[in-house]
Amino acid sequence: MVESGPVDRAQLIAFDRIAREGSFSRAALAIGIGQPAISARIHALEAAVGGALFTRGRRIALTPMGEGFLPAARRALQVLDEGLETARLAQSGRRGRVRLGVLGSLAGGLAGAALADFVRARPDVECMARSGAHEVLVEMLLDGIVEIAIVTWPAPEGRAAGLVPLLLFREPVVLVVHPRHPLAARKAVSREELVRKARPLFRLRWWPSHHPEVLRLTQAAGTPVDVMMEAARQMVLDRVGAGFFTRTYIAEDLAAGRLQEIRVRKMAPLHRDSALVRLGRTVPLSPAGLQLVDLMRAHAQRLGLSPSRPARRRP
Repeated sequence: MVESGPVDRAQLIAFDRIAREGSFSRAALAIGIGQPAISARIHALEAAVGGALFTRGRRIALTPMGEGFLPAARRALQVLDEGLETARLAQSGRRGRVRLGVLGSLAGGLAGAALADFVRARPDVECMARSGAHEVLVEMLLDGIVEIAIVTWPAPEGRAAGLVPLLLFREPVVLVVHPRHPLAARKAVSREELVRKARPLFRLRWWPSHHPEVLRLTQAAGTPVDVMMEAARQMVLDRVGAGFFTRTYIAEDLAAGRLQEIRVRKMAPLHRDSALVRLGRTVPLSPAGLQLVDLMRAHAQRLGLSPSRPARRRP
């Protein structure tokens, strides 16, 4: 007596081929196995489904159970074949899925441009991208919503969350105003002039916490105006106030002359460090994911973000 067991692909292939050929021997020859082997597969399949699939004798024919089971068996084989092909394509990077999280300030200039090239090169790979604040992106990584994310770096949560950097970026932070703002008449201003004439000086947070120098200046400016970066950019475009922005976020506005960069005398250049990271405990990135990382690096290089790969830790 053959014990009931799980149905496998080899059994379904044997069943389908016998139904097509009308013969165990011809089916065995077509598959490339011996007749005892194909008979064993059918016995195991019949034990699993609970009845005979073929009538044996001078002529092989499907039983009513076999006729009912055949369409399902062929659909199962089709699904399995499609799954195998999808897995092979994913392994080569031609199929699969990539899930990216990115700081809002880098979503357009860096991530958007890299994703455009990626989608053109791999149109069959499913893409998902989400933007948000640093803390939100870390949560997305921990929850498995995204597999890689650009966050501020070094991240306070880095050790606890096991974040592993894939690429490091360094981005200038610059003071900008509207070209008709009173400060725009001069290419460089003192701290005192900035505090007095910004009206207001926006308190923007580009780092995990407010940068000490920017915090001192905004506190000296009087009534704080602490707004989100999208609102601050629009207010500056509307000739209201001044603010320190990451250059990538307002690069198009600077190039088009909609905003103007102002240097603050005797003030060290500001920058923001960020990194493309993933969780260290997850499985290796797919070929598609690795290609997206390479495209991020190439676009960051064009944007002047000084992309670099983190040094490997010594064992």
